[in-house]
Amino acid sequence: MSTLYIRLPSKAAADSAPHWLALACPFAVVAQGSMSSGSAIERQGYSTLSDLSSTIAKAQRVVLLLASSDVALRHMQVPPLSPAKLKAALPNLVEDQLISDPADSVVVVDSKVNTSGGVRTVAVVQRAWLSIVSKALLAFGARQITALPAQLCLSFSAEQAGSVSAAINEWESSEKNTAIDLTLRLSEQDGIGLAIMPALNQSEHHASSASVVIQTLTTVVPLATIQLYVPQSAVHAYQEAAQNNSASNKRITVFADNWSHWITGAHVTTLDLMTGLGAATGTKLNWRPWRWPLLLAAAVLIVNALALNIDWWRMKSEANSLRTAMVQIYKTAYPKESVIIDPLAQLQQKIAAAKHTAGLPNGDDFAALIAAFGEAWSSVGGTSNASAITIIEYRELSLYVRLKNGTNMQTQQMKTALAARELQLELAPEQAGAMVWKIRRAK
Repeated sequence: MSTLYIRLPSKAAADSAPHWLALACPFAVVAQGSMSSGSAIERQGYSTLSDLSSTIAKAQRVVLLLASSDVALRHMQVPPLSPAKLKAALPNLVEDQLISDPADSVVVVDSKVNTSGGVRTVAVVQRAWLSIVSKALLAFGARQITALPAQLCLSFSAEQAGSVSAAINEWESSEKNTAIDLTLRLSEQDGIGLAIMPALNQSEHHASSASVVIQTLTTVVPLATIQLYVPQSAVHAYQEAAQNNSASNKRITVFADNWSHWITGAHVTTLDLMTGLGAATGTKLNWRPWRWPLLLAAAVLIVNALALNIDWWRMKSEANSLRTAMVQIYKTAYPKESVIIDPLAQLQQKIAAAKHTAGLPNGDDFAALIAAFGEAWSSVGGTSNASAITIIEYRELSLYVRLKNGTNMQTQQMKTALAARELQLELAPEQAGAMVWKIRRAK
């Protein structure tokens, strides 16, 4: 997995082009887990977002460095509110510092407190522009998007007091002129940006645009020393422009720009403007590595469901066949019967009635139960202790034998003796503290 870093053009440069997706943006692809290491950059260069669509879809995370001219940073005291209440209150807190409707802007507060007074950094960007960018990336297949202010990703050292970092990014406008995004980082939590649109034809030398940038820098930063990062091909032109500008007083040092310090800065910046757009651009689970396990699990579930259904249909068919056979046997034995609900139970009732008519005892008749009980009682030595029984009742096709209080009878031996005679013994609820046996035919 990898992280894709993209420096976006300013909205002013995008509006001057035929289509902003056709602007070539600086990008870098960094291996996952190596955010701050320049040596971990797998690929870098310039490309349009349309041409980067496949890279965007493959990247685990897309980090956008928004042009500093599109992001306004404010420092204000923020009341100690919960994250949800603070998010709702932010538009009202910054309303006095905006010239547009707060509803048209995305407002995000930094989680870090700058001073002990509760001052925190607040970033503001136009909602419509950020929505257009996020929708385009989501259409290309981006899974997780992070949008950071470019001025807070620019290299800056807190040890260099009175020093300012600056960087430029050049874009080709519709009139074949060069549009320049100038980024300045004034302090650890402060920075600004300017969109410079000089009427300079591309056929002219870099020195023309370089002189405009140097003049702008000396005007915006009249005293502090400036570390200026420019494209490798323009280093010489900007060095000459800085030397020829009398207002610079040799305060401007020109360096070749590279992705290492941008990636390092992005790694420590916590102001993610995408959080202001809602959950649509948040982290999304990457289902691609799970597609084969999920397909296999779905196949296993389908096979098991089919097997269960087939087994159920087989058992239901067997049950229907068995019931049909039982009904047919019952009709054959009793052809005059027209109502057949439970053929097995009805057949058992007919057999019991036939036995009773013939004078044969049924297994759960009183005579059969008492005779079997008497045999079992004698087999366990109950004859010698005949006074142990106080009451014998017959109800609900069962024999209830109540023993005297304190009688020591071996219940387990009686169970064994009765089981040999196809009877079962259960302990019924005690009556007046006396043990009660429930004896009935075994099922």
